[in-house]
Amino acid sequence: MMQVYLLRHGIAEEGKAGVSDAERALTPEGRRRLRDVLELASEAKVKPDLILTSPLKRAVQTAAIARQVFGHKEKIAESRALLPGASTDETWKEIRAHQEAAPSLLLVGHNPLFAELAAYLLGTPDAQIEFKKGAIMRIDFESLPLKPKGILRWYLTAALASHRDSGRA
Repeated sequence: MMQVYLLRHGIAEEGKAGVSDAERALTPEGRRRLRDVLELASEAKVKPDLILTSPLKRAVQTAAIARQVFGHKEKIAESRALLPGASTDETWKEIRAHQEAAPSLLLVGHNPLFAELAAYLLGTPDAQIEFKKGAIMRIDFESLPLKPKGILRWYLTAALASHRDSGRA
C-alpha cells in the first residue's frame, strides 16, 4: 500500500513588477496558516518517507516547513512534474517511480495541477475539487496501475485547522 499526500503551497506574495512568478515567497500569514494545517496533520501521524516539491520558491518554502513539522530527516527532492502546468499523467509517473522507496510520499505543488491531480488520482478526472492554498489531502493506493484509482482518506484546509485553535480555552 502507498500513502500519497498532496500539499498545496501556502499563501504567497502577489505578483509584482520585476519579480518572476517562480520567485514569489510565502507571506507571514501563509506560513502561520500552513503551520496550523501541518501540526494538525502531524497529530494524525503523517510521516512521509519522501518529500517531493515543485522547484518554485513558494513550494520549496512550504516543503521546508513540512519537513520541519513532520520531523523528516532526508533531503527534499525537486520535481518538474509538480509545476503548475504539469500534466496529471506526468505526476502519476513520478509517483509510481517512487513506490518501492517511499510507501508514504508527500508532494508539494500548485493549482491548477493539484485540483486536477486530486480528481485524477481518485479515478474521477471530471470531479471538481477546490484545492485551497495550504491544504493537505491523503489518498491511499492498494496498487499503482497505469491509471490510478485511489481512496480519499482525508482533506484538511487551513480554515478547518484554524477553527480547531479558536475552540481552545
